[in-house]
Amino acid sequence: MAETVGDFMIKRFSEWGVKRIYGYPGDGINGLMNALEKSKKTMSFVQTRHEEMAAFMACAHAKFTGEVGVCCATSGPGAVHLLNGLYDAKMDHQPVVAIVGQQSRASLGGDYQQEVDLVSLFKDVAHEYIHMATVPSQMRHLVDRAVRIALAERTVTCIIVPNDLQELDAEPVPPHKHGTIHSGIGYSSPRIVPLHSDLRKAADVLNSGKRIAMLVGAGCLRASQEVMEVADILGAGVAKALLGKAVLPDDLPYVTGSIGLLGTKPSWDMMMECDTLLMVGSNFPYPEFLPKEGAARGIQIDIDGRVLSIRYPMELNLVGDSAETLRALIPLLERKQDRSWRQKIEKNVADWWQVVEARAMVAANPINPQKVFWELSPRLPDNCILSADSGTTASWYARDLKFRPGMMGSLSGTLATMGPAVPYAIAAKFAFPDRVAIALAGDGAMQMNGINELITISKYWKEWSNPQLIVLVLNNRDLNMVTWEQRIMLGMPKFNASQDIPDFPYAEYAAMLGLKGINVADPDKIDAAWDEALAAKCPVVIEAHTDPEVPPMPPHITFEQAVNFAKSILKGDSRSGSMITRSYKEMVEGWIPHPAHHEEHEVRSK
Repeated sequence: MAETVGDFMIKRFSEWGVKRIYGYPGDGINGLMNALEKSKKTMSFVQTRHEEMAAFMACAHAKFTGEVGVCCATSGPGAVHLLNGLYDAKMDHQPVVAIVGQQSRASLGGDYQQEVDLVSLFKDVAHEYIHMATVPSQMRHLVDRAVRIALAERTVTCIIVPNDLQELDAEPVPPHKHGTIHSGIGYSSPRIVPLHSDLRKAADVLNSGKRIAMLVGAGCLRASQEVMEVADILGAGVAKALLGKAVLPDDLPYVTGSIGLLGTKPSWDMMMECDTLLMVGSNFPYPEFLPKEGAARGIQIDIDGRVLSIRYPMELNLVGDSAETLRALIPLLERKQDRSWRQKIEKNVADWWQVVEARAMVAANPINPQKVFWELSPRLPDNCILSADSGTTASWYARDLKFRPGMMGSLSGTLATMGPAVPYAIAAKFAFPDRVAIALAGDGAMQMNGINELITISKYWKEWSNPQLIVLVLNNRDLNMVTWEQRIMLGMPKFNASQDIPDFPYAEYAAMLGLKGINVADPDKIDAAWDEALAAKCPVVIEAHTDPEVPPMPPHITFEQAVNFAKSILKGDSRSGSMITRSYKEMVEGWIPHPAHHEEHEVRSK
């Protein structure tokens, strides 16, 4: 039997090192499905419940492995469904290749069923490389260029393949003549380091600074040692952008934690008081959480020159790989003899962790969501992989969990879309089947798509060498982040018609699928629930009934936010009584931390 274009395409991806394609079938990619069936010894196909989930999984694969992620969808509606997950990859700079089916070539231009102008549709999300194959001899260079450009540019690329072309005989080697393309396999990342003269200028700025703040992001995930060494020499504190949470362990005394709306007070204080800012591998978007313009000298290091000096007017903008550039910079730095700035930061960090614990212990109705995360933190398994959804869940992920070396974690950073926590965890299990994966989701995200992906977990979990995958659902019957945004940003009361969501038996549903379901509504049983879940020999869903009126307090409350909060109450918020009580308690715990809580928790965790 002759090798088809579909066969050759799958084989070529395999030669690039791709071992897995996430997707959902349809007649627009029947030729590819046939090829995957014949190649199942070298290429596995993971069937998701929705094409958007396939794109999320491809994105997560890229985030957790550094490899290219691949997803596929049929023509028309299937292709449209990919877009949100692909934008998640694009905006977080992840290498993902989308394979999309199309109607037969002869039908194009005739308003045929499911005919969508896919080149135009994907032109933004895959603008670095998108092409539709029209003849078999193109397929080799389309695959080669799509993979290589995705890796080189850290972006999304797309190949569109009409269904009739997939069944034609392949042309593995194009004719050796004018007008043909002869491509090859392979990509090696370059060593990108700024000029020595620019490194010298950067060192001069850093050596002259007295109060240095560092902000690190996802670009530093493979530069942890270099970040620690620079911070030690400069006596700097280190804040972490959300996608860079795993760069440094959270138990380092100078790590101020997350920054921004989901960030910490030590990060806010450090940025407001520093005289020098060193930003590495981050495109953190919110300027109000960085020093005021002119208050600090700035240096930024990023491998992508397009993102330099757009959040803060930097004095020096260095294009380079984070680890390589910091390594080249270290010999030029002078160790700070005055450690008073570092000591102040460390004291603020120690105080902050007491505040976080005190807030987690505030009584709520029925459970304070912060306590759920606080109890998980000391129980996190070594080398586990965490994923979080957008919303208040991301707040507790950012603030309450202490990452240790070897752990990984991610969420939808720049797009901040709902829905990726569960598919991210599934992709983590396929990439690292021996490691524990934990997905942290709100009930809004679970009802949007997470429930369906529990079916995917039930389909595949017995294939994993370690079956441990835990999905935490915060069941508060409220689209909580938007509720608080309405109150704080607009001064409007909770709009019940838009914010209330139906109750759903998540734990019972998990049990129906053959998974383990744990339902917890008693704050005194949270620790036991985590212990039971982490000891289980199958995937688990923990349904925690949490209080929607526990506020995700920003690290700094502006006068405008306080006024808007008051307005929302005066306008008759349906939960104003409990909201005032919870908010007051949260603020009090921020002013008056309780060391006894901290000591008690240390004893309990041991």
